[in-house]
Amino acid sequence: MNGAVRQVMNVRSVVLTAAALLVAIIAARADDGAIISRWYAALLVADRTELADLLADDVRIKLDDLGIVQGKQEFIASLDEWKGAVAGAAIRHRIEKSEGGVTTVIACYDFPNNDMLMQETFAVTDSRITASSQAAIAENCEDY
Repeated sequence: MNGAVRQVMNVRSVVLTAAALLVAIIAARADDGAIISRWYAALLVADRTELADLLADDVRIKLDDLGIVQGKQEFIASLDEWKGAVAGAAIRHRIEKSEGGVTTVIACYDFPNNDMLMQETFAVTDSRITASSQAAIAENCEDY
């Protein structure tokens, strides 16, 4: 093989490797988006089984406005109270950005008597949420 052919083959190899890496990154983001969609669907109906499946055993859930950090068991135990609060509600969400394994979401919680706009972040590893934080950004969803 002459030098020019070898150089073309090397460039081709680099391009194919970069394309494969890009596909893997896009697939990982899509998986994180699917996990986050599952999270909100389960949260809306307080589905203990689904939420427990989505959370890593060592997850830390930070509720900034309440000054609370919960582990998995504490979060699951709080679902009885949440189930009453979320009855008749709707949750809309959109992913704002996803980078470095952390996804930022804007979520509108439409409760029967009020609504709130939240910014939430999720760290996902191996198809499990390993960390989450939540903070109110508005007392209504007009800017959603």
